[in-house]
Amino acid sequence: MKFTTERLTIRPFEPEDMTAVFAIYQDENVCKYLLHNSWTQSDLRRNFTKKLNNNKLTKDTVLNLAVLRADQVIGDLSVWYTDMKDTIEIGYSFLPVSAGQGYATEAVKGLINMLFDTFGCHRIQANLDARNRESEKLCQRVGMRKEAHFIQDFWNKGEWTDSLVYGLLQTEHLQGHA
Repeated sequence: MKFTTERLTIRPFEPEDMTAVFAIYQDENVCKYLLHNSWTQSDLRRNFTKKLNNNKLTKDTVLNLAVLRADQVIGDLSVWYTDMKDTIEIGYSFLPVSAGQGYATEAVKGLINMLFDTFGCHRIQANLDARNRESEKLCQRVGMRKEAHFIQDFWNKGEWTDSLVYGLLQTEHLQGHA
């Protein structure tokens, strides 16, 4: 899957993206609310190879996409099918220096359009740590609706955390809610 938006190119990762991706995931603030810790030099190659290999969305595989602005990787979009019929979950991480410029909103809106238009899924969802206010705001900006707030439902990095679920149905998307 490859597509463009007004200012961005979104495509599968390529080998030359490794250093840029490391810049995203070595940042402890980026990884604070993710399920994994920040990357180190010792696990960089293993972690990046997974992203390289995740280059096609199927019922059994994850898709990782690089978000490029002027040929520079500024973000990572993750996409996978859930166990529920025709439901896709999305995740995203961006370089902090790209914050506040609308790139994440533009990339995620483009992804949502592509997923509904190309894959014909019924529903797209995002599950996030409830403390991640920036991610919550992004979900709202792209037209997703808050569906649930679970209290201390997830054990991560040595503590119980709350989770939020945001969702968007294809029918809502077609009606222009996103």
